[in-house]
Amino acid sequence: MPYSEAFLVDFLRRRAARGPEVAVGIGHDAAVVRSPCGDGLVLKSDQTIEDVHFTRGEAPWELFGRKAVARVLSDLGAIGARPVACLCSLALPDDVDEAAARAILTGVMELADGAPTSLVGGDLSRSPRGVVIDVSALGFLEGRAPMLRAGARPGDALVVTGPLGRSRDGHHLRFTPRWREGVALAASGLVRACIDLSDGLGRDAHHLAAASNIGVRLEARALPRRRGADGVLATVAQALHDGEDFELLFAVAPSDLPRLRALPGLADVELAEIGACTAATSGVVLAREDGAVEALPPGGFQHHLGS
Repeated sequence: MPYSEAFLVDFLRRRAARGPEVAVGIGHDAAVVRSPCGDGLVLKSDQTIEDVHFTRGEAPWELFGRKAVARVLSDLGAIGARPVACLCSLALPDDVDEAAARAILTGVMELADGAPTSLVGGDLSRSPRGVVIDVSALGFLEGRAPMLRAGARPGDALVVTGPLGRSRDGHHLRFTPRWREGVALAASGLVRACIDLSDGLGRDAHHLAAASNIGVRLEARALPRRRGADGVLATVAQALHDGEDFELLFAVAPSDLPRLRALPGLADVELAEIGACTAATSGVVLAREDGAVEALPPGGFQHHLGS
C-alpha cells in the first residue's frame, strides 16, 4: 500500500529517542546537538537520486554532485549554521564508468570547497539501479540561536530571499545555497521562524504553519517569479508548486524588516514580502491577483513510497 514520507517523519518524530544533548530533533530543516562545551552543532543529511532529483543526460555529471552538496547546505542555512564539513556516500550502477564517478565527486568537492566545507569521508558502493549521492554535513551555530520552523506569530510578515518557480529549467542544478544569508538572518536575532523552500512554497508554507500553529496568507501579486532560459516568467502556480527553489522563507515582525534589509550580509538579496502570518483558524490561503481569497492546498512535491 502506498504511503508518504510525511507518515514516516511523523512516526519518527513520535518514536525516535532524544538524548539530553539533542537541542533540536526531527521535524525541522536540520538537527542541533550540544557539544560537551555547549556549542550548537548542526547535522543534516540528504539523498540525491537519479530519476528523482536529476535525470541522466540533462547536464554534466559534475552538476549532480554539486546539487547533492547544495541541497544540504541550503538546509544548514535555514537553521543559521556555518557549514564546516561533509561526508559523501556514493552508490553507482554498473553502467556508470570511472570518469563519470570522478566527475560526480569533482562536483561535490568544488561546491564544498567554495562553501568552504571540507569533504572528510563517506562511502562507495555498488547500486543495483541508478545513481545515489548521499551527503551529510556538519555546521556550527557559533552562539547563534537556531532558526526553526516553529516560532512565527500572527501579524508577522512572510519574506522570501529570491524568485520562485521553473526550477527544472536548470536552476535546480545550479542554485547557490543561501547558507550565508541564513547565518546573517540568524545572527540578527530578528527571525522568528524559517524554512528552506525545497518542496515548493505551497507545501513548505503548510509546514511552517503547522510547526508554528498559525495560519498563512500568501499574496499572488507579491510572489517573485523566476524567468526560464526562454525568458518566460513562471506562472503563479509554478511559483507555488514547482519546488526545488532552495530559497529561504522566514517570518519576521514587519517593524524589523527594514533592519534586516540593511544588514551587510543581505545587501545583495532582494527580500520580497509575500504575505503574512495569521491566526491558525484562518488556515493557509492565497489571495489571487484578482483579489479573491481561496484555500491553498499543499501541492508541491512529496515522496510517495510503496507501490
